[in-house]
Amino acid sequence: MKKSKWGILFISPYIIIYAIFTALPIAISLYRSLFVNYWKGLVEVGPFFSGLENYFTLLSDKSFYTYLSNTAIMWILGFAPQILLSLILAAWFSDHRLGLKGIRFFKTVIYFPNLIIAASFASLFFSFFANKGPVNAFLMDIGMIDEPFMFFSNKWSTRGLIAFMNCTMWFGNTTLLLLAGMLGIDVSLREAAEVDGASSWQVFTRITLPLIRPILLYVVITSLIGGIQMFDVPQILTKGTGDPNRSTMTVLMYLNKHMFSKNYGISGALSVILFIFTAILSLIVFRVNIRTEDRR
Repeated sequence: MKKSKWGILFISPYIIIYAIFTALPIAISLYRSLFVNYWKGLVEVGPFFSGLENYFTLLSDKSFYTYLSNTAIMWILGFAPQILLSLILAAWFSDHRLGLKGIRFFKTVIYFPNLIIAASFASLFFSFFANKGPVNAFLMDIGMIDEPFMFFSNKWSTRGLIAFMNCTMWFGNTTLLLLAGMLGIDVSLREAAEVDGASSWQVFTRITLPLIRPILLYVVITSLIGGIQMFDVPQILTKGTGDPNRSTMTVLMYLNKHMFSKNYGISGALSVILFIFTAILSLIVFRVNIRTEDRR
């Protein structure tokens, strides 16, 4: 016990920071979710204790499920090509037989989009795909379209742009994570499989993928959390409206609107629901991974 006090002393800064900036806000959100508090004109009404009324209000609101499905659709559209592209690039970069040159340069380049602020990225795409933007001008010059295509007036084109931006910003980070896992695999395992006549696809599916399972699990969970917290790109790209027809309104954008309306009780309840939802999804992913390993 005399020695353990030094370990506690060394980790105490992290514990203090976590308690102030993470645990305390969660507790405050949970507390506020139990009260009704809103503005009626210039007069603040409340807070009045309402118990679980805010939660029942949210769960009975059809728009909440619509925004949740919007978030899920745009996450899937962005994550599916992201993980596929990252796996392909990581497999190429880690394959010594290909003898690729300039790998450090390419790793740096693909990580650059991750360093750009999402707000700047969204503003750039907004100007590119505007009705009089360079993309429409190029498509008209080559004769593909006769008049400007309204990208932001079509539900699926707007969702596609948001998904494409999220994929572009994060595939470099995912590639480096998977590459680190693949480079940590003992080369002798691959060489032994090749000597036994295994094809490149068999080596990848039977050796590489099972051994990088922990990193894949980490990527899926962090991507799920990031997908639920999707806010800045659709917020800026649609100017906070979630148009067309609220098809790009995410759950976080919905929460943000309640914050501007000073309805702190609903905002707190939504925050707690998202926290529980994220925890359940993470547990499901962990459970699936454990069952897969047990079968092996």
